Amino acid sequence: MVLSHTVNMVFDIKLSSVVPASARVTEGDELLQLTNMDLVMKLHYLRGLYFFNSEAVEGLDIGDFKKPMFQLLDFCYPASGRIRRSENGRPAIKCNDSGVRIAEAQCNTTIDELLAMNDQSFNDRYLTCNNALGPDLGFSPLVFVQFTRFKCGGLSVGLSWAHILGDAFSASNFINMWGQMMTGHLPRQFSNIPNAGKENPFHPPIPRKPLSLRRVDPIGDYWLTPNNSKMETHSLHVSSKQLHNLLSNFCNARPFEAISAIIWKSLAKIRVESEPRIVTICTNNSPQKGKNELSGNNQIISTVEVNFVVSSSEVSELAKLISEEKIEENRMIEELMKRENEQLDFIVYGGGNLTFVNLEEEEIYGLELKGQKAIFANYSVNGVGDEGAVLVLPGPPKDYKIDDDGGRTVTMMLPSYQVPMLKNELKIEWGIF
Repeated sequence: MVLSHTVNMVFDIKLSSVVPASARVTEGDELLQLTNMDLVMKLHYLRGLYFFNSEAVEGLDIGDFKKPMFQLLDFCYPASGRIRRSENGRPAIKCNDSGVRIAEAQCNTTIDELLAMNDQSFNDRYLTCNNALGPDLGFSPLVFVQFTRFKCGGLSVGLSWAHILGDAFSASNFINMWGQMMTGHLPRQFSNIPNAGKENPFHPPIPRKPLSLRRVDPIGDYWLTPNNSKMETHSLHVSSKQLHNLLSNFCNARPFEAISAIIWKSLAKIRVESEPRIVTICTNNSPQKGKNELSGNNQIISTVEVNFVVSSSEVSELAKLISEEKIEENRMIEELMKRENEQLDFIVYGGGNLTFVNLEEEEIYGLELKGQKAIFANYSVNGVGDEGAVLVLPGPPKDYKIDDDGGRTVTMMLPSYQVPMLKNELKIEWGIF
């Protein structure tokens, strides 16, 4: 369903800021050094969106939402800082308690109607704050949170998160902690972004240059790069039954590998003259990462390269390559950044290659309001390059709309002309739509 008045659906937008509850006295404000992996991700932005029914937010107002945010920023103070540059030009976070930006908005439709539209691009644009850092870096918030009220009484919580702060697991931990604090549960401890520390002056030889990065022209203080293609975000749900049927075509493949292999081959059939022979794989570095942790960009970035025609290959073979033959590139990226004095700008997601991001272990349904989980939650990425990116996330829990539990949500950021062809291919060949 497409509504012609989508631009006017979200209105009465109000902006404010939230700062840490307790003023921290530091000498000249603390300067948090960023790692090379943080800097590599600086042109990307995570968007998280959570929908709650009216029962979950009944009796709650903006004051109830803001109060725990003040407390959260006491524990997670880098999120309220601002970007500064050192004398050599390297960015860092000045922890000056400038705050997180809060947006309040109204939507003149119901959540059910909006979800029926299945327009993730609209959600990213109007239900989360679509802001990039710069050109005044010293005044650009790293985190935005938007609360949108719907005609049905429900609420969406939109998180906009600068990737330089941390990966998707850090972002979801941040917003989940906010939900816990609404119930009065304070964390026993909270791990903030680690300092980059001293760099090793010895630079061992790099086996090869990383294939996962695409270098872009210097972007200065406006951290956003234009695309050559118009990009579109689309999400689809793979039910637990569909997932079971898909996995029957594979031998010991996990859901992420199977879904990635299917989409890889499907896009190869669409991109006939330039099918992707190299893909980038991003996975969680620590399955045991704590729920109360904001630990920077710890994802593992790997690539898989093939020397055969992907469009006529077996998906089981592609899945096996993703599982067993990917080559980790974190060290290559680190060494490249060191040798170039951290002055280069790169795109990771969709930059050099089609990118698959494994977020199956991310607790996107860990956010609860009044003891109720979101009826639907999703993440996307802004700043994706023209090769595109695919996120594989947990599907929604069993609820009154989707009689399913254990499926997956797949969110794709691709050139817009490829989206309808991919949807058609997935529907015809795999029954996914």
